[in-house]
Amino acid sequence: MSIPRSAEAVKLVVSILAAGHEGLTLVLRKLAEIYGPPDVVGPPLPFHYTDYYEPEMGRDLVRRFVSFERLIRPEQLPGIKIATNGLEEEQTEGNRRRVNLDPGYISSAHLVLATGKGYTHRPYLREGIYVDLTLIFRDKTFHALPWTYPDYADPAQIAFFNRIRGRYIVQLRQGAAEGLDEAEPGDGREAP
Repeated sequence: MSIPRSAEAVKLVVSILAAGHEGLTLVLRKLAEIYGPPDVVGPPLPFHYTDYYEPEMGRDLVRRFVSFERLIRPEQLPGIKIATNGLEEEQTEGNRRRVNLDPGYISSAHLVLATGKGYTHRPYLREGIYVDLTLIFRDKTFHALPWTYPDYADPAQIAFFNRIRGRYIVQLRQGAAEGLDEAEPGDGREAP
């Protein structure tokens, strides 16, 4: 018989896709106000993997991945997705989003993303939010799965996510997860 126990704390990561560098900077600042200081920030990169966002957000999109110093509980992910959806709405001009935020987390075993769209590999969590198993960690590196988006499977991004995971493992060893509470970052209660 397995004995239920709390899951290990995880490392919050967010993909910021924006119509220009100004949008990246503004949203990163807003995310830091909610989730605390970022600790690993990727460079702004041209987003050329798909034209899916072009009708709504325009051309010449820029993407940046960021992780946050403060660890979270995995069960906080739906609340974080709902909060980042609110940040997207704040940045909407007319009916056009200027930013797309995809929060997720890195654990020792995988990288997952929160989404509002269900599918065969996306189990339901709560409040209209599903979780997408995006990368798995084995043999000392992250690996893509058949459904992993090409930008997440890119070798440069895999190396970046490995770097974030390395930082996360150090934090676990240093006891950074001690004292976490169940507050949902972004829900108005004080987070640790």
